[in-house]
Amino acid sequence: MDASSPVEARRLTLQAELDAVKTAKERNQLGQFATPTGLASDVLAYARELMPENASIRFLDPAIGTGSFYSALLREFGERRIEAAKGFEIDPHYGKPAQELWKGHALDLKLADFTAAAPPQGGSGYNLLICNPPYVRHHHMDKEAKARLLAATSAASGIQIAGLAGLYCYFLGLSHAWMEPDGVAGWLIPSEFMDVNYGVPIKRYLLNEVELIRIHRFDPNELQFGDALVSSAVVWFRKRKRAAGHQIEFSYGGTLAKPKLSRLVPATALQGASKWTSLAADGVRVANDGLRLADFFDIKRGLATGDNRFFIMTREQIAERELPAQFFKPILPGPRYLESDIVDSEVDGTPKIERQLFMLDCRLPENEVKTLHPKLWAYLQTGKATVGETYLCSRRSPWYAQENRPAPPFLCTYMGRGLAKRAKPFRFILNRSQATAANVYLLLYPKPPVMKALQNRPDLTMRVWEFLNSIPPATLLGEGRVYGGGLYKMEPKELANVSAEAIADLLPDGIVRPAMQVEMFKVHAA
Repeated sequence: MDASSPVEARRLTLQAELDAVKTAKERNQLGQFATPTGLASDVLAYARELMPENASIRFLDPAIGTGSFYSALLREFGERRIEAAKGFEIDPHYGKPAQELWKGHALDLKLADFTAAAPPQGGSGYNLLICNPPYVRHHHMDKEAKARLLAATSAASGIQIAGLAGLYCYFLGLSHAWMEPDGVAGWLIPSEFMDVNYGVPIKRYLLNEVELIRIHRFDPNELQFGDALVSSAVVWFRKRKRAAGHQIEFSYGGTLAKPKLSRLVPATALQGASKWTSLAADGVRVANDGLRLADFFDIKRGLATGDNRFFIMTREQIAERELPAQFFKPILPGPRYLESDIVDSEVDGTPKIERQLFMLDCRLPENEVKTLHPKLWAYLQTGKATVGETYLCSRRSPWYAQENRPAPPFLCTYMGRGLAKRAKPFRFILNRSQATAANVYLLLYPKPPVMKALQNRPDLTMRVWEFLNSIPPATLLGEGRVYGGGLYKMEPKELANVSAEAIADLLPDGIVRPAMQVEMFKVHAA
């Protein structure tokens, strides 16, 4: 049976019909992204290479949907080798039609929640587990569900799942109890677990509790799921402890059979590697023991106002509402509105750009605002019951006061894409104005010794900015993370870890370096 077989053609038609009934938002919240036929075939073809020749197959898919992987199993292994096959589908919308589709085949398709099912007892486990688990983010899971899943996953595999982990992490841990010794598992999951903090328990499990065979990360510019903005990876392991000297294959791009890059990495070398996404290209990254950007800058996310439409205005909007100008600070627009990476200043400190914006930031108590500035008080009342009750604003006092984010001399864009007209996904901005910035930027504030040097030698500001712009994109991407569609993101701690020895060479010898060392000791001791 090939990909154009009658049953697969019917399954694809059924999948399209069922998907069309649900909105994209509904499927996103439930993490329902069907595996394409070609990808399913690639996964099962690789699984065939890992399984003992002519061995009977006991197959399990904990999130089977309409059966894309089961269909590929039939194509790659043939029905005669399948001793048993079980699938779970929690949503009857997909599960009931799938039961009808596979009637007469060896598949036992359960309309049930895999995470609540009891694992098999007495040696009736599964030797081939293939799954594209639901990609449900942690904020779509209530506290009771998380508590149950945490306890069950710990009991099944010993994994202590982190609170920010998505549902797919629980699926992976729970499945441990369903597998036979030496059984093979292939998980099609988001690649972000390789870099983020919540992925640490998963990586620890893969290194210490099973024999990790391979991780193939797909090129994020080639989305595997057209309706999910997520970069995917296939994680392969056997349910057994790894042997001494074991090596793991990391591959990237292309297909499982023909990756663009591939590299073997000793398992022992991964114990101290915090990020895994670049291992196929770069191997194990050496810990940065030299000077980093964190040694020269305090790096913070830009302002989260609570509601930009309410707090950020143009001059015209401020004048039209007759609001007092002293409670507005200039704020940079988003990166797409900055044609240049150098922002010059008007005489009053406003950025010399076409799109000039101002942020409302008042710290007076509400009764004083009402007495002294009735127009502003009236405007605040229009948002008190809505904006004032949002998560951020409700935790401020007063609710309309903003965080303290002075104008930074340097900024880095928080996210970006590798556009054809711009080779670098991240931009460093030199800010000569008095404008602060929102959370689409990372703000770089020079530490005291650096600030002193910049004040004494104004030319150094330009030279530091030129250094920031000279950091190779690969270096930045090695610290940041990448999502589906080639969307790159950088958090403050990730940017802070970028090597920056060259900045010390720009600063005055004998003055800044000793001061920097004192400052570094303070930072690292904190």
